[in-house]
Amino acid sequence: MNARHGDVSLDNLLGKARDPATFLPDELSYLISAFVPSHPEISRSKAYLVLSAFCQGIRSQNPQESGSNNSATESLAKVFQPLIISHISNHQQQDTIVVGLSFFSALFQVDWQSASHIFGQDGVVEYLSDALDLFPSASVALEVTRLIGQASGHKSCRALIPEEIITWLGTKSRHAMDKDLRAAAAIALVKLSRGAATDASEGTDPPQAASSASNDMELASMLKRMVISDTDSVSLLNDVVEGLAYLSVDADVKQALANDPKFLQQLFALVPRRKALATSATNSSLLFGILIIISNLCAYRPRLSQEDAQISKLKSMAKASNGSNKTAAEGPPNILEDDATVKSRCRQVLASGALDVLSVASGIESQGIKLALGKIYLSIVEDKDNRGKVLQSGGARSLSRVIQSSSSSTSSSTPIDASFLIAIQALAKLTITSSPLQVFGPADGAMLDAIRPLSQLLLHSSSNLLQQFEALMALTNLASHTTGCADRIASTSDLLNKVELLMLEDHTLIRRAATELICNLLGGSEKVFSRYGGSPDVHAAKSKLQVLLAMSDVDDLPTRLAASGALAMVTGSSTACRAVFELQLDRHRAFLVIARLIDPSVILEDDPDDDEGAGDPGLVHRGVVCFCNILNPQNALPRALLAEEVMKAGLVNVIARLLKGELGSFETAVTTPAAEILKHLIELGKLANS
Repeated sequence: MNARHGDVSLDNLLGKARDPATFLPDELSYLISAFVPSHPEISRSKAYLVLSAFCQGIRSQNPQESGSNNSATESLAKVFQPLIISHISNHQQQDTIVVGLSFFSALFQVDWQSASHIFGQDGVVEYLSDALDLFPSASVALEVTRLIGQASGHKSCRALIPEEIITWLGTKSRHAMDKDLRAAAAIALVKLSRGAATDASEGTDPPQAASSASNDMELASMLKRMVISDTDSVSLLNDVVEGLAYLSVDADVKQALANDPKFLQQLFALVPRRKALATSATNSSLLFGILIIISNLCAYRPRLSQEDAQISKLKSMAKASNGSNKTAAEGPPNILEDDATVKSRCRQVLASGALDVLSVASGIESQGIKLALGKIYLSIVEDKDNRGKVLQSGGARSLSRVIQSSSSSTSSSTPIDASFLIAIQALAKLTITSSPLQVFGPADGAMLDAIRPLSQLLLHSSSNLLQQFEALMALTNLASHTTGCADRIASTSDLLNKVELLMLEDHTLIRRAATELICNLLGGSEKVFSRYGGSPDVHAAKSKLQVLLAMSDVDDLPTRLAASGALAMVTGSSTACRAVFELQLDRHRAFLVIARLIDPSVILEDDPDDDEGAGDPGLVHRGVVCFCNILNPQNALPRALLAEEVMKAGLVNVIARLLKGELGSFETAVTTPAAEILKHLIELGKLANS
């Protein structure tokens, strides 16, 4: 086919592909012939677009139907099956068979449902065996192998592949003179092997192609050698990398790949280091395969919640009792998948240049690539020692580009796609342990832009507790950086309500992180300060301050420091002081809680056995500031009632012990306001005795 004429014809077909009914028989025949390997890559790429649009056009006529046996699938099969069979059953012309096989493989990539339906028809697999017998040429063998590789990715097709073809694939993977054929055969075997493992895990009988670990390692070694020595063929490398992507889910293969720096360096060198990476389908496919390999090498074993772990255990027991996959159900975890080994693999991958690959990949507009990047970065930054390297390579910018792609077409109020939460979590980890300036640079814009996704990580219905915790920590770091960041966080819809709810969580770390965020927001945002007592509404402030008082008396020291720090700040307003005083009048407990910050020996009536021993200087300082604010006469609290309450709380004794040095040695930042408190207490004592 003349390449130029082919491009023009494909352009015409692309214009009408959305309306398949307008296709003429000659045009369909032309499309089917457009996928043969001898055609230019650009022409075949355009043919894929036409085929995809054609299939979507058929399926759009049945938008509510799904599954592999619906009428849309049958309609597509009705169109393509006669054409495919007429080509692959031709016993006279080799070129005709190659046309049919190459189109069949393309259909699997574009619409696997209809392709699988056709593959399952009587006689189709036999035509493949006949083609190999009648035309023992490298071109026919390669196209049959590629078709088997595509079909092997689908369970219904795997069961139809006969033993003699599997044996033939094994022979070709080891002894074929044609490198492309050798690689394609290896990939077909890999897909059959991985599919067998999946089928076994689902409790079904494994297909004939189930392979041993030694076979997988043999295939991986062969593909590794091809990466190192055969870098001149793009199609070959695509096949090789795809095969390694499948194999690298196996722990032994992961370790073998990670321990071969020459292989890793050569693999990563396949990706141009400039952001002007070609965006052709071939390059994107190759890049995606490399990212999947990196992702598999760096993936940590999933952390299951207690509930998930129990469910997993029950499932394993059920499989074992049924005789299905019993060894896997009862065997110990593979040591090659423990955290220490994965951490080592991540460092080996980084040392071989993976971060350069990730930086380039972040500029590619492909959702599959974006999602793979998020997963890889999350695995890498799990190790704190890697985070500086990630930042130096521009990892935060790469993650920001990935995250922005998840919401580029949605409004700010639309939740981010849950599949992008892992990328946001990776950005959160970087933000937790580094200065915002190191992560986002000196411009405020990047920091402000990061607040929305980090808030989504906290608010999203799919976020787990770890993600919520890390979102809280990251937002806390940003809130302390500038008032602009604090205001943006405080203005995020529903965020403050969520954080205040998490302050009451049973989980200590979640409760602590939520309290620390509120503390930082109080110091940076007028909105939050008003919410907690900076406005005239005493009633609204009471419920907020009651929670801060409660958090100021929990067992966890960081939580107490954050909550009491928030109290010290907000009691700078007269409204907050009045609200605390009213809480004291309600239960006669608020002053005791604050007094315990200064002197841990103060006993609460509802917890008479609690004596914490030595106090913390930070708590002492916060408690002193709180009382200094509350007792300030400018707050115009009813002095008689105030005198009565401070006497009940034994505050005179607490401050006296502090000033005498019985509670430790403190700087003037504590002793000066303490002396002022004592002065106020003396005045209140005179009032009480008058």
